[in-house]
Amino acid sequence: MNAILHQSLPAMPWLDPRLARLPGVMPVENDAWLLRDEVFALQMAERDRLITGGAKVHGLLPMAQAAAEETYDLVLAKLSQDSSYKIGAQEALRPDGVRVALNRDNPLRSLGRLVQEDLCLMLPDGQGEHLLGGAILCFPASWSLEEKLGAPMSRIHVPVPEYDANIARRVQRLLDAVQSGRPIWRMNHNLYANPDLFHPRSEKDPRIDTTPKYLRAERQCLLRLPVTQAVLFTIHTYVLPLDSLEPDHSTALFKAHST
Repeated sequence: MNAILHQSLPAMPWLDPRLARLPGVMPVENDAWLLRDEVFALQMAERDRLITGGAKVHGLLPMAQAAAEETYDLVLAKLSQDSSYKIGAQEALRPDGVRVALNRDNPLRSLGRLVQEDLCLMLPDGQGEHLLGGAILCFPASWSLEEKLGAPMSRIHVPVPEYDANIARRVQRLLDAVQSGRPIWRMNHNLYANPDLFHPRSEKDPRIDTTPKYLRAERQCLLRLPVTQAVLFTIHTYVLPLDSLEPDHSTALFKAHST
């Protein structure tokens, strides 16, 4: 398929010291933990293709079913306040004119065809960490939902070298501290040789992007679900050609990835 490319980012974290240092979080303004941007229709068509075509983009453990249903109710309530959506009892009409069947018994798959964000549910594992209890993950950035489902955060980030015991403790404190009604966000970014949104990779396979041509960034939001107390982790993916960046921004980006 043709590349789905953005023209800009909501932030450039490698230039902003508030976002550059892990975990680099800020409060979400105006409760905007879901976004719709200029490539909405194109990204949603790709999500439709993946979800309806049987790609391995969904997983849900029984322990996370209640949290998934709460997420379903929360997202639909939020979309119902957006006049570009028409939310009915059995069906939703997206801003791009596509009708999507609604099914609360299959909550994450339904939501995955309504919003650009991937949705991941983090639940306490009873041993001091949060684990990945469920997700609709159409746009994985070099990881596999099959491998990570049910794993705690420290295991999910294998084999990321920067994710050491110190970072793991800080991330866990962050997850514990997320408050209902006060979502937070951060930006993640990396360099890729191709612009594919669906980019799964097993942790045992080496990542090879020797000649990067694209910047892939993620706006990641964390919010506490008020009833189940699970943490909803949303991922909005952006892909830009590196040659579209201003020269000084590009230089700073490559410097950030060389250290």
